[in-house]
Amino acid sequence: MIKEHIEAVTIAGNDSDGSAGMPADLHAFYARSVYGMGILTAAVAGNSQGIFAQELMPVDFIKKQFEVLNDDFEIKAVKTGMLANKEIIHAVAEELKNVKWPNVVLDPVIITKHGATLLSDDAYQAFLDELLPLATIITPNFYEAQKLTGLELKDEEEIKRGAQMLQNMGASNVLIKGRHDGNQDQVKDYLLLSDSSEKWFTKPYFKTDRVNGTGDTLSAVITAELAKGNSVEHAVEIAKDFTYEAISHPINVGSKWGPINHLKAQEEMNN
Repeated sequence: MIKEHIEAVTIAGNDSDGSAGMPADLHAFYARSVYGMGILTAAVAGNSQGIFAQELMPVDFIKKQFEVLNDDFEIKAVKTGMLANKEIIHAVAEELKNVKWPNVVLDPVIITKHGATLLSDDAYQAFLDELLPLATIITPNFYEAQKLTGLELKDEEEIKRGAQMLQNMGASNVLIKGRHDGNQDQVKDYLLLSDSSEKWFTKPYFKTDRVNGTGDTLSAVITAELAKGNSVEHAVEIAKDFTYEAISHPINVGSKWGPINHLKAQEEMNN
């Protein structure tokens, strides 16, 4: 007898070195026993030292990927990643409304963990107007949360206020990831749920340059766990544990900014 498998999809760019974007999402789906599919929005030529070129997918091709997947699969959750311009953001938002896939995890690839801006102003506005209201949960990093809220997020009360602002902008649940500045003992993430309950998630800070794909992985594990039927809170808890294990067991791949260790995280979480 063939066992049915839970299916989830990532809408993202492909990083050629396998460390981030769609490869990281698919690694995470697999590690959490979810069958992963991908809607390709861009292809990036990069390695552990940097990104050297990229090609964006035509909007019609992106839409066709939605169509053929929706025709054939029972997708239980969806994650967004790199959506490079206004036209792609509009197309993705339009198709998400058409296909009505549940559990939309919005990973706002707006600003890198190092503070570099990735979206033009018109694309950013399209993100706010069209994608944010579709989010079951939005998972900004510290800099993205600053951009989205206009706040410094200098203390816990301001982080809570920022999360409430994001809910008021349309996201059902909000996870604001803590700052990683290298001068800390812990990383604290804040979760505000749709029923107004809240929770802080705290992990030790692990100093390493093997951090590519960290945000992708966290959001992808949340996606996988929501696809399984877990609550948002439980999905975030599992994702935090998994990502910490992946970071805290570095692997020697590449010469500079290496990937995190999905294989070890899978092993540790299964013990």
